[in-house]
Amino acid sequence: MVRKRPSITLTISDHEKAQLEALAMEFGQTWGDKPNVSKLIKAIANGKLLIANNHDWSCDRTTTLNQALNLLKDGGYFNEAMELAHLLLERSELNHPLRQEIQTWVDHPGPPWRTHIDSFIRQVRPFRLTYQDAADRIWSFTVRHAIIQRHEDRQYLDCWCDETQGNQDIAALHHNWCLRLDRIPNEAVITPIEAQWKPQLDHIEVEFHLINRLAVAYRSKKGADLTNEWLPEQQIRRVTRQIQNTFWFFREIRRYDPDCIIIGPEDVRARFIENLTLALQNY
Repeated sequence: MVRKRPSITLTISDHEKAQLEALAMEFGQTWGDKPNVSKLIKAIANGKLLIANNHDWSCDRTTTLNQALNLLKDGGYFNEAMELAHLLLERSELNHPLRQEIQTWVDHPGPPWRTHIDSFIRQVRPFRLTYQDAADRIWSFTVRHAIIQRHEDRQYLDCWCDETQGNQDIAALHHNWCLRLDRIPNEAVITPIEAQWKPQLDHIEVEFHLINRLAVAYRSKKGADLTNEWLPEQQIRRVTRQIQNTFWFFREIRRYDPDCIIIGPEDVRARFIENLTLALQNY
C-alpha cells in the first residue's frame, strides 16, 4: 500500500503564482526545464534557501559598513574587504555613487605591490621598494620597519629606512620616512632582503605647554601622550608626547596657536620657530 504524502494547498493569485515560479527558476528549483513551486517551498523548509529581510537597510547602516570596508582595505585585509564589498553590492539600498565606487574597487582592487607590502609587514620582513616623490624623482629605500597609517586625508607608509640622504627631519628622526602610497609607482618592484627588522620607528619625547582656555579643554591624544598634568601655580597644562615625525606634529600643534608653547627638545623648538618666522615673512 502506497502511503500518501502530506500536502498543503496554497490560495494565491495568478500574479503571486507567477512570482513564485520566477523565484523557483531563479534559484534552480525546477522539474526538467520548468519552475517547480513545491521544490522551492521544500528548499526553504529544509534550510537550503534562506528567507532574508527585505531590502530596507538604513543609510546609517550602509555608511557604517562602507567605513568598515575602507578600514579593511587600509589595513591590508583584502580578502575580507572583498567579501564585504560583494555583500554591499548585493543590496539595492546603495546609492549610485557609492555602488560605483565599490564596484570600481572590486574590478581594480589595487596595484600588486600593495599586497606584497602588507605581506612583508605581517611577516616582519625587511624589503626594498621604489618611490616617486612630488618632483618625479625616483628613490630606492631599504625598509626595516613599516606601518601603513592615515595622515589627514591620505594613506602613508611610515617606515624606518637605512637611507637618510634627503630626509629633512631633525637628526634623531633621519631614518624615519613618510611615503605617500599613491606615489609608489604601479610598476614598483618590492623585493625581500636579508636584514634585521626594527621593532619600531625612531621616536623622541617632546614637551609642550597649553595655556588659557585650551589648558582646560585639552584631552590627551590616546597612544601618543605620555604625561598630561595640570600645574596650578602656573595655570598651565604640561604635556609630553612621543613623536616620530616633526612635520605631522607641527601640523597638529598649529591648530592650538596661540595657546601652545613647545618647550623642548631644543632642536624641535628651534625648527618650529624657524617655520613660524618663514610664515611671518610671507605677510
